[in-house]
Amino acid sequence: MSDNFNVNESISNIFARLEEFIKTKTVVGEPMQIGEITIVPFIDITFGVGTGGGSGTDQPGNQGTGGGAGSGGKVSPTAVLVIKDGEVELLSINKSKNLEKLLEIVPDIVTKLKDTKTEDNDKNESE
Repeated sequence: MSDNFNVNESISNIFARLEEFIKTKTVVGEPMQIGEITIVPFIDITFGVGTGGGSGTDQPGNQGTGGGAGSGGKVSPTAVLVIKDGEVELLSINKSKNLEKLLEIVPDIVTKLKDTKTEDNDKNESE
């Protein structure tokens, strides 16, 4: 196989990048304080990895060598931990009734999240 493509090196590189990406902070999001309520998002992460290699001689007129590697992933929210007045509740986002309940618990959540994002953007632009 060609020295230009080392399957073991490629696999190691892919998993090193995945390890950098997947941290506890990624699966359990940063807590958000919205008024008197703390919300902690939980995220489902799915990944797939594939590699391939080839062989042959590197002589003129002969064909062969080659390879490739790739990965794909999906990140989706699955639940939200809501802490309000000393009570803790875990709501699955996959069920629409729980999403409605979350919006009832935190009626101004969308507005406050937009305000927080705007503040963060303003802060980043001023730095």
